Amino acid sequence: MSPESLPYALLIVLVEFTVGGLWVLALCDARGNAASSFIKFGAVLTLTMAALTFIVATQVNIGDEVDGYPLDSDRIHEVQIALAAVFALSGLYAAATISEHRIPGLVFAALGSVAGLAAIGLLATVISVPTWGFALVFASLVIGALAVGAVSMGMILGHWYLVTPRLPEAPLREMTGLLLVVMVLQAVLIAASLALPRDTIESSVTTPILENPFLWMRIGFGLAFPALLVWMAYDSSGARAMQSATGLLYIAMALVLCGEVVAKGLMFASAVPN
Repeated sequence: MSPESLPYALLIVLVEFTVGGLWVLALCDARGNAASSFIKFGAVLTLTMAALTFIVATQVNIGDEVDGYPLDSDRIHEVQIALAAVFALSGLYAAATISEHRIPGLVFAALGSVAGLAAIGLLATVISVPTWGFALVFASLVIGALAVGAVSMGMILGHWYLVTPRLPEAPLREMTGLLLVVMVLQAVLIAASLALPRDTIESSVTTPILENPFLWMRIGFGLAFPALLVWMAYDSSGARAMQSATGLLYIAMALVLCGEVVAKGLMFASAVPN
């Protein structure tokens, strides 16, 4: 991976964290079976991440290329506008949730989720120039956002069971189940990305993608191992071993986040979304 691409990789992962967290939290809120205190905390966390993501998006200088990887810099201003909308709507969602106005809160969450999807779509146009196509990059970012959102919100939700053990297990079990499905989709997408054609990147990283050790680190420690941990957390939550499930999700979250950073760095070196 090129050091020049790290700020861009960080921005993408922050977008995934913010938008994915909002999607998963909004879904959990709409289901109505999680503790209201968790929804409130999650809404404030999402607002904080949305603010941080918008600030980083305005500070990262997006040019026409990064270490030989071409970018469509004309769309970055639209990405910033979409992220500003996510920030504003996340603030309204947090305010409505804290004041216990659930229906307006769900409306703001839905609007913020749409704005987040738009931000991801616009970001995909910026970085998809040398890849097989926009659709593959868009799918990669959406699936990555769901993975980061589900594992982070799942880890946080697990703490509510440690304080109140009699809470129903359904919310955590549904969240870990969703995460398992998303990680399977990520594996399918990586296989497709490696098989499909893409442009050759003239960067400082000359190692072919299949010989790059970071690819196998991303697959092994950023996807396969955390998927095993998530399966164990899913099984533990079904047995109401919530302390074990939360501990497993702690490790899975760290690995998933590191895996996403490595994945984005690899994309900038090889034009392979993963």
